[in-house]
Amino acid sequence: MPVVTLAMPSVASVAACWLLPLGDAGDPEDRQGEAAMLSELALRGAGDRDSRAWSDALDRLGVQRSLSNSSRHLRLGAVMLGDRLDDALPLLVDLVRRPRLPADAIEPVRSLCLQSLESLQDEPQRLVMIRLGERHLPAPFNRGGFGEASHLEAIRIDHLRERWHRDARPGGAVLAIAGRVDHDAVVRRLGELLDGWAGAAPVPRETAAPIRGELRIAAESSQVHLGVALDAPPQRDPESMAWVLAVRILGGGPSSRLFVELREKRGLCYSVFATTNLGRDRGVVTLYAGSTPERVAESRSLILEGLAGLGRNLDGAEFRRAATALRRSLLAQSESTESRAMQLASDLDRLGRCRSLREIEADAAALDLDSLRAFVERRFDPAWIERRSEVRLGPG
Repeated sequence: MPVVTLAMPSVASVAACWLLPLGDAGDPEDRQGEAAMLSELALRGAGDRDSRAWSDALDRLGVQRSLSNSSRHLRLGAVMLGDRLDDALPLLVDLVRRPRLPADAIEPVRSLCLQSLESLQDEPQRLVMIRLGERHLPAPFNRGGFGEASHLEAIRIDHLRERWHRDARPGGAVLAIAGRVDHDAVVRRLGELLDGWAGAAPVPRETAAPIRGELRIAAESSQVHLGVALDAPPQRDPESMAWVLAVRILGGGPSSRLFVELREKRGLCYSVFATTNLGRDRGVVTLYAGSTPERVAESRSLILEGLAGLGRNLDGAEFRRAATALRRSLLAQSESTESRAMQLASDLDRLGRCRSLREIEADAAALDLDSLRAFVERRFDPAWIERRSEVRLGPG
């Protein structure tokens, strides 16, 4: 398991981000939701401590912790004062190597997961984005992270225990720690705590091509939620920074083209934005618009026109605004131990190495207006737009 630390002498805290190869893509086809249930169940005690004792031990150390599921991993996060890390590591390692996974907790956990799944009906924007991912990405990497109701009902405690002990292995895991940390001391401590931990989790493989195309979901509502997804490269692509900056100009904030044109000038959408997610094996550009039945067709048309025409009239002012916003977000990240730990873990997983903020800033600074124009003209072409996926939720 790769371990990276970043010393940040100016801070008093330390944050850990531990990626465990227990993600949604590894759920069995007939038990989608195992990772979601594990993210709840694993926090119910570890090692010799039951749920209350394990939580109390972390609380006494002031450790804020979380466990969440994504396509490829469960992410264990922990933030604390730097001088508490040595005492907290055994508790975190117990969760990874010796979770109790108590049988009497499975029904409350199942109930929580079913409630989360049902709550999507009250979160139409989130539901649209989940259905969009299901259509645009290949299986099993298109799963939304909540599972299926019938599958959740069928999952037993032995399924969860078997999955954890099979897949919670160093092969496929990544650990990053940032803040007030001594690298050599942490490595020695982990060497003691993880002695004998071995093996690798199965690597999820693509099993089906994306569905793509359009999906309409009927719903009684005065609003219409529209999602659009398009292909983007993985994080390691040499033009990844150009993708981020171009999409930020298109829909990355209140000064972006889509926000100004659709919301401020025309009043077509109460919300409109575009984001980029560049992963380990693939990426996706996602656009969202919240409108009304009468205005959604015009909103959709203008979004597609915005995609096709991004390279036209790209001027220095909007380039500078987007570049400044990007640098501002990097600066904010540099001051957060939690953000830095997450970025380092993500880099290790997606790139196989870690980037310094200086390297990321240099990549951004290397872009100029002319190179971005050329990039957009080359990559935002009609064939790329034609391969999009769309999901619309609302009346009609």
